Amino acid sequence: MKLLLSSITIFTFGIILFLLLKILSKGLTTIDFHFLVGLPEEIDAGGGVGPFLFNTFYILLISLVISIPIGLGAGIYLAEYAKQNKLTDWISTCVEALASVPSIIFGLFGYVLFVEVFDVGLTVIGAAITLSFLNLPALTRIIEESIRNVPLSYREASYSLGASKATCIITIILPAALKGIFTGISLTACRALGESAVILLAGGTSASDKMWDFSLTGPGATLPVQLWYIQSEALVEDAMKIADQSAALLVVIILLLSIVLRLPFMFKKK
Repeated sequence: MKLLLSSITIFTFGIILFLLLKILSKGLTTIDFHFLVGLPEEIDAGGGVGPFLFNTFYILLISLVISIPIGLGAGIYLAEYAKQNKLTDWISTCVEALASVPSIIFGLFGYVLFVEVFDVGLTVIGAAITLSFLNLPALTRIIEESIRNVPLSYREASYSLGASKATCIITIILPAALKGIFTGISLTACRALGESAVILLAGGTSASDKMWDFSLTGPGATLPVQLWYIQSEALVEDAMKIADQSAALLVVIILLLSIVLRLPFMFKKK
């Protein structure tokens, strides 16, 4: 059984590693500074992905600023304050169900909400808020489980010293669950970085004509959307080269973000 499970693990890891190396080898070596900060071209070759790359980080940051406090509060409530009854069971079921909803459904919801109801169009803020809706269920569930996994003895020791429940949560439980919380943030952030359906429907397929455009009402296309567009509808001569470069850049960004968020815990002494 150990040999069988080890073989399955090595085989699966080998496939993932092969795909990553193939994507990186096709596009990473040709990326230069102009590609990272340059403006895209509609017809001529040699364009960059600067505005799309900026939107990727800008929208991700806004979505995390919205989703992390709400997800953290919901996770704390469900793990520490909510009583075990039919209502909380129903809430937990709804959270789990929302976490498994396809991203395109959230994208359609964002389109209806921001384009048809509020009439703000395909914008950065619409894409960011819709992306935070996508992240919230999974983030809430992971934070809740991380807090529940903190040993009961931590709570008992804190209460025996006269700490209140709020003090115990802030000073004892959250620091003990920090690794799991950061893991949840890492997973949702990396998923959001590679998301295209939500951004396509709520942010559109175009970006600003400036590199550093902080307008919340500007067009909100990101690097994954640009990758889809350049691969399927673009007219530029070097469309395939730009697609390979964008894919490699996206993989590198996701890998680096995952490592950065987990780095503080890799060298932490037990």
